[in-house]
Amino acid sequence: MKKKLLALVLVAAMAMGLMACGGGSSSASSDAAAGDAEKTEEAAAPAASSEGDIRLVNGKIEVDAALKAAAEAYKAETGVTVAIESMGGGVNIQDTLKGYFQADNMPDIFVCGSDADFGNWTGKLADLSNEPWAADTDAGYKDADGKIIGFPYTTEAIGLAYNADILEKAGIDPASITGPESMKAAFETLDAKKDELGLTAVIGWCCEAKDLYWSTGSHSFANYLDAGLSRDDTTYSDLLAEGKIDEARFQKYAEMIALFNQYSDPALLTSGTYDQQILGFASGKYAFVTQGSWIGATMTSDDAEQYAAAGNFKVGMIPYAFDEGIDTILTNSPSWWAVFENDNTQKAKDFLTWLAGDAGQKFLVEDAGFISPFKSCKYVANDPFAQTITDYTAAGKTSSWHWLKNKASLDQNVLGQLYLDYALGSIPDAATFTQVVSQQIAAYYAQ
Repeated sequence: MKKKLLALVLVAAMAMGLMACGGGSSSASSDAAAGDAEKTEEAAAPAASSEGDIRLVNGKIEVDAALKAAAEAYKAETGVTVAIESMGGGVNIQDTLKGYFQADNMPDIFVCGSDADFGNWTGKLADLSNEPWAADTDAGYKDADGKIIGFPYTTEAIGLAYNADILEKAGIDPASITGPESMKAAFETLDAKKDELGLTAVIGWCCEAKDLYWSTGSHSFANYLDAGLSRDDTTYSDLLAEGKIDEARFQKYAEMIALFNQYSDPALLTSGTYDQQILGFASGKYAFVTQGSWIGATMTSDDAEQYAAAGNFKVGMIPYAFDEGIDTILTNSPSWWAVFENDNTQKAKDFLTWLAGDAGQKFLVEDAGFISPFKSCKYVANDPFAQTITDYTAAGKTSSWHWLKNKASLDQNVLGQLYLDYALGSIPDAATFTQVVSQQIAAYYAQ
């Protein structure tokens, strides 16, 4: 998962490097970026699965069988054949698609995972804003003009993950943690009961800067940018684009980080690894952990033995409530399916509408294991965090991931080290942390 997250941060960095002003409509010419001749020739070959009324290029090879099963069900119902072409491993999907474009061999539906990806196809994608499913989700990808051009097929979340069994034993209702005072009280209670609860620490929080800068400088910092805001509220990301932070809001956030520093596992705080952080939580050693929903897959695979020994405890998420009343977690699709504008556009739209409906959602959630971004979905994936994300989504209590638009490598070049300095105590308090972050961001954005 660590590789996946690093890749996501690198994709965001690449997107910022390619875009002059944010927004999905910035373009890089398809002709100019097709790659070397050998790669282009290989990519331009007809796809093995090109036989069909419409064709979908999927970027998650692990769900190939589930998507093909969905396509068969759709054919039985409508008579329309959907060819699924799955790419994985070391395949550069965007380069392959550019080769397809040059060979007049474009799929009707294909995956895009960033602003830069969508920018490659400016003016060539169908507007999905008025599709029946568009009002049922907050996760559709929008271009700079606010048009939905990306279909969200799954979602991931950033929130303060917790061990529900531990909180129950400690007499703490997670719903009661609504702001800094209640969070502090919960941490104090857990710390006082560490021995009887079998805890090593209240929270698994790690500020190691070499390999985990993305965790602090992107995912944690993301909560300063978006926690508690509506999905289309870009107030603080817009301010950041000017090289500024809202110091009053950030200092409240910084005070929460001080709480994390105080109650984290000292062996993890400044020099721990991602694997140690997740294993500690899966083993029941931490009541909280500062990672997103993606850790559920690690808990039930690599750490399955330790998770089982800890009772396969129920998990959940609370918002990073550094200010009273913050009630959202941060959710986003890691990638989307776009529709290429051609003679098959309506057929492609119809298939996506079917996928967003009951029959399609059953396949995507129960067979593919995706966590649905659709509010009306009644299915829940077999993932420890699926129910939590489903509940927040259905309640409309989610904020967006505007950290993806941060200046390239802000996390690695600036923020990661500052979080470590704060944890080490060389930055002594929230006020100083706020001042230093403000100064360093201003300098970085001025470059």
